[in-house]
Amino acid sequence: MAGSTFGTLYRVTTWGESHGAGIGCVIDGCPAGLPLGEQDVQKYLDRRKPGQSRFTTSRSEADRVRILSGVFEGQTEGTPIALFVENTDQHSKDYSNLKDVYRPGHADLGFDRKFGFRDYRGGGRSSGRETTARVMAGAVAAKVLSELGVTLRAYVRSIGPVVCSPDRMNMAHLPESPLQMPDAEAEKQAEAYLNDCMSRLDSAGGVVECQVDGLPAGIGEPVFDKMDALLGHALFSIGAVKAVEIGDGTAVCSLAGHEDNDQFGIAEDGTVRRLTNHAGGILGGMSDGGQVVIRAFFKPTPSIAREQQALGKDGKVHALRIRGRHDPVIVPRAAVVVECMTAITILDLMLRNMGARMSSLKDVYL
Repeated sequence: MAGSTFGTLYRVTTWGESHGAGIGCVIDGCPAGLPLGEQDVQKYLDRRKPGQSRFTTSRSEADRVRILSGVFEGQTEGTPIALFVENTDQHSKDYSNLKDVYRPGHADLGFDRKFGFRDYRGGGRSSGRETTARVMAGAVAAKVLSELGVTLRAYVRSIGPVVCSPDRMNMAHLPESPLQMPDAEAEKQAEAYLNDCMSRLDSAGGVVECQVDGLPAGIGEPVFDKMDALLGHALFSIGAVKAVEIGDGTAVCSLAGHEDNDQFGIAEDGTVRRLTNHAGGILGGMSDGGQVVIRAFFKPTPSIAREQQALGKDGKVHALRIRGRHDPVIVPRAAVVVECMTAITILDLMLRNMGARMSSLKDVYL
């Protein structure tokens, strides 16, 4: 299987299956001298792990990370960093009825047609559990970025028809929010909506928004490797993401030019700054010095308990009820995945940007 590696200088390879021995990643290109311990990675994994509320799968995984290489005496060595999480609560028998049938909304058919063989226990590599490795790699990237003054924050912007109100946003609410929504009122509405979905043996989709602050202007490559293009690549590679927006996204098509352009003005403190951020912090494929705003749109969880029509290997249509433990909504646990894939992408571009000027090379080598 090709395509399990992402990045150019900060390069991440993930491995492992949902019901295998565990999930891991190898990071190549992390600079030496970064203070790093398992606790730095664990706090990100704790935001993604299952079983934290009634709105997530009841699969009970501690997701305790182990650093296998690349760190010595509490600092990165500049060598490949290997990170591992053991799978401890697989119920593979829950998937025995899926061996000869292709689930609606899943990658089953594509896997079988591509490889002539598939791991039907939870989806194998196409399972959402693969994102555990992305979170580990992103946690390290975020630690590097924090040393450079760049911070990231992802949260659930909407679940089904319920959207957070900008007037009620309170980021301090996030640590106690089971749905990772910074709007307590919207969260109550979303909980009611999810309870209704669950009573109907159904699921919901939603939107995750990520904000990046402190990013200097000029990060990103102006042609094929535009920052927005690579962010789109990174987020579209997350299972269940069906659309990605930067800034105002699709709304810009209804604006006039003078409305969409982020014009400059004088702020109350006398500094010159952009009056708006329709571009979401990216212009011409490069950061413009403003806040980067990106959104990922997730489809509803395809594994639902209500009866569906599924295609069998025998070419016939079969009635199927999916057993097992599944999230009624993906986005609360996916928020940290979006944040981590964003961190990986931005750090990789910042490392690549070090070679953009002779003066930067001279600062390092002369």
